[in-house]
Amino acid sequence: MSTVVDGVSKSSDVPFLNIVDPEFDFTASSVVEAQAKSWYADSPIGLLVLRYAEANALLRDQRLDHNGKRYLEMNGVFDGPIYDWFVPMIVNHDGADHHRLRGLVGKAFTPRMVNGLRPFMRAKAEQLADELASVGVCEFIADFGNPLPLAVMCELLGVPAEDYDTFRVWTTDVGLVFSLAHGGDIRARVEAALVGLTGYVDALMTAKAAAPGDDLISALVVAQRDDGRVSRAELANLIVTLVFAAHDSTRHQLANAMVAFARHPEQWNLLSARPELADQAVEEVMRWIPSATTVRRFAAQDFDYQGLHIAKDTFIMICVTIAQRDPRVFADGARFDITAVRKGSALLQFGAGPHHCLGAALARAEMSEALPVLASRLGPPVVDGPLTWRPPIGIHGPNALPLRFGRHD
Repeated sequence: MSTVVDGVSKSSDVPFLNIVDPEFDFTASSVVEAQAKSWYADSPIGLLVLRYAEANALLRDQRLDHNGKRYLEMNGVFDGPIYDWFVPMIVNHDGADHHRLRGLVGKAFTPRMVNGLRPFMRAKAEQLADELASVGVCEFIADFGNPLPLAVMCELLGVPAEDYDTFRVWTTDVGLVFSLAHGGDIRARVEAALVGLTGYVDALMTAKAAAPGDDLISALVVAQRDDGRVSRAELANLIVTLVFAAHDSTRHQLANAMVAFARHPEQWNLLSARPELADQAVEEVMRWIPSATTVRRFAAQDFDYQGLHIAKDTFIMICVTIAQRDPRVFADGARFDITAVRKGSALLQFGAGPHHCLGAALARAEMSEALPVLASRLGPPVVDGPLTWRPPIGIHGPNALPLRFGRHD
């Protein structure tokens, strides 16, 4: 027997998961059981996709779009700073407009630029790791997880070092836009961050236009002027988006990596002994405990999928964490193993197709430089206090991460 709820024709035995509960855990036994029972589940805010094959297919399905306007309005945001930034954001464009905006970024933000930053990444990681080694205990996010991607982002964009601390607050709070469903003070924090960040970026663009440097913002300003198809307002929106994406998701991924290795110290010792596993370790960390727990989509039209009727405007969330542990695709998917070779199963948190994340290469580069540096200088991390976590929907990781480091075996 099936019923139609919110435009979706569902079987009466479809699992229900309360994803908006602040204590919700994507790896809980209830989620694993739901995945075993069905490729999708119901929730208070929309359809949840739990299995890898369906998640990967729907990320590429042209019958889905991002519809940033509808996303904000379903969370009670109809105007203001969040609306003005989020609705025209590059990820919320499809087709020709998306191609036009992405093309401009692609001219400036090249693999060569990312690889050119690797010596800076490595030197900064070594400096921060040496400081951790000298004290033995730390609050990892404050002492490493924040400073590394923040320094890399500012080096990439051409932001003066004296502005790091101001940027840190803004870029930390802007990422909460994907957690609006949890309410509380989240909207106010995002709005305040956007007001500050937008004003700063506008002034920085003006400065770079007058005196271009070797940084990404200078390259983007020149490309925008020469291209003529992207407005100044569109470029400012792109840069604000790049700023938060380059910092927030990476700092949480670094913290999540430490949580993973704290639970599996033998894997840390393995990485220390075999630094050539760095790239593989990065992929495994992002598979096992991704900083983006969900990827959102909306149905752009009515359609049927896997026996399920989905009406236009249905909200769909790809549940990245559980999908990347799907035993149908990942042998021993619930096990963290940096030696596992998992070919033919691309990570989901970066999206897919035309919307594959522009910053994926930068995030991988930072992680692959940082993890072997840390493992070579420090013993396995040990969580040294209680953990609280960001909301389960959106960019996810510990709010703070007290660590001490053991000794190598």
